Amino acid sequence: MREEASGALSVSEAVGLAKGNVSAWPALTVTGEVSGFRGPNARSGHCYFEVKDDGASMSVIVWRGVYAHAGFELRDGLQIRLTGKFDIYKASGRFSFVASSISVAGEGILRQQVAELARKLEREGLMDPARKRRIPAFCSRVCVCTSLSGSVIEDVKRTLARRNPLVLIDVVGCSVQGATAPATIVRALQVAAASAPDAILLVRGGGSFEDLMCFNDESVARAVAASPVPVITGIGHEPDTSIADMVADRRCSTPTAAAESVAPAIDEVERQIIQRQVRLGNSMSAMIERLGSGLDADSKLADSAMTTLLGRERAKLDALGSRPCLTDPASGIHAREAELEQTSERLHAALPRMLKQQGESLAKESSRLAGIGPRLLRGYESDFGRLAATLDALSPLKVLGRGYAIARDEGGHVVKEASSLSAGDLIAVQLGHGSVDASVAAVHKD
Repeated sequence: MREEASGALSVSEAVGLAKGNVSAWPALTVTGEVSGFRGPNARSGHCYFEVKDDGASMSVIVWRGVYAHAGFELRDGLQIRLTGKFDIYKASGRFSFVASSISVAGEGILRQQVAELARKLEREGLMDPARKRRIPAFCSRVCVCTSLSGSVIEDVKRTLARRNPLVLIDVVGCSVQGATAPATIVRALQVAAASAPDAILLVRGGGSFEDLMCFNDESVARAVAASPVPVITGIGHEPDTSIADMVADRRCSTPTAAAESVAPAIDEVERQIIQRQVRLGNSMSAMIERLGSGLDADSKLADSAMTTLLGRERAKLDALGSRPCLTDPASGIHAREAELEQTSERLHAALPRMLKQQGESLAKESSRLAGIGPRLLRGYESDFGRLAATLDALSPLKVLGRGYAIARDEGGHVVKEASSLSAGDLIAVQLGHGSVDASVAAVHKD
């Protein structure tokens, strides 16, 4: 509880006062070692840890967005450089340094540069497994790119001679450490690829991170990726991984391992050849036996089919051979002559009978038609008589016979009205018997 008379502050007021003063401090850049790293937080993604040196330590907060843009992973023992401001969290009064940017200090700067280059090349697809070339299981000729003054080349030669003396070795020297090393490595890779070996070994012995930096050079990485011949790297020791390893077609932990990967042991090759010879022999024997069984079955089937076919053809030939036209060619002609003679005799005997039968039939038909004729005409005669009487009754001659006459003008037209004539016209008068020509003396229209 605050006491007004004494001027005492509440906790909130005290922390707020401190927070205001601390917030007014300028931004600082601090270098130290990471300790007690916690993060990123599963929910928020923020990181919390201590930064210390030999004399002091301070609490640090790195927000999620700042950590995402850092490009490297924080861990205990890492020397880092932070830029930011001190702040006090009012709820707990905790005094912390809030970083606005972080980077790796010392060797860490080199590692950060290498990581950035690795991400760049990865985005371009140089580390894509689908891009990498297939390496022969057995290389008959390899080219080694390394320093000629070190023990590495002797180790590689010794390894290849021990494992498989059939492998031919070419060597192209280059620097494997220092500022001029990247250029010599690129040139060595080009010379090695021009000789067209089965594979190129890019190797060097162990060393510090700085010693191996030439294998993290961008020009070396691009030369490895662009090589027309598969490249196998064996750089440093097991933990060491360079960008050249990442873009190579195969990465081995040491130069010796790289040499072993391209030359299977001669005794192992011999053993595999013997095994494959045995498997091939067994497979060939089984195949021959299987084919032999199949041939036997096919032979029996062919014999049976041929016997059946020959039997059918023989029966056909026997049937054809037994035909009279083949056994006695003239028999057909004699049979035809006999048939013609018999037909001729039957024809001569049948013609008189046929003519006699036809005559009898005609006589029967004639007598039958003679009796049918009057019966057929009787109905027509009565009809004809009736029609003739009707025609006679309707005939104008019949009318004329009763005293009537027909007058015709000079044109031959029947005169129906007196008004159609004039005095002096000539007319012809048809009587019941004969006709007279007359001249009209007068016309009486009523």
